[in-house]
Amino acid sequence: QVQLVESGGGLVQAGGSLRLSCAASGRTSSIYAMGWFRQAPGQEREFLAAILSRDGATYYADSMKGRFTISRDSAKNTLYLQMNSLKPEDTAVYYCAASRSYYTRAFYYSTPHNFDYWGQGTQVTVSS
Repeated sequence: QVQLVESGGGLVQAGGSLRLSCAASGRTSSIYAMGWFRQAPGQEREFLAAILSRDGATYYADSMKGRFTISRDSAKNTLYLQMNSLKPEDTAVYYCAASRSYYTRAFYYSTPHNFDYWGQGTQVTVSS
């Protein structure tokens, strides 16, 4: 089992920045990739970014490129999401996730169903 705990959410003004963290514990050696998703009220869970355990390669949703950056600290088993130039439409609950599955193409990690473990989520609210 893997446990994920997000932190770093909060209220920020439009144009501001936040850095989310996700601490992983348990059988972290079984993780092939980690990712960030978000979900706004009444909407489906949306993929933001993923990072592969084997080589640190990153993969982003096209709409997130340039504003959001995913990174990790392997020594601390912690995943990060740096979010810049935030907009009111970025308001959502942000989730980190971990996958036990190996895929040769990073594209497959953009699907929520391909992740096995989820954090409880952290609320990000961007005011206009």
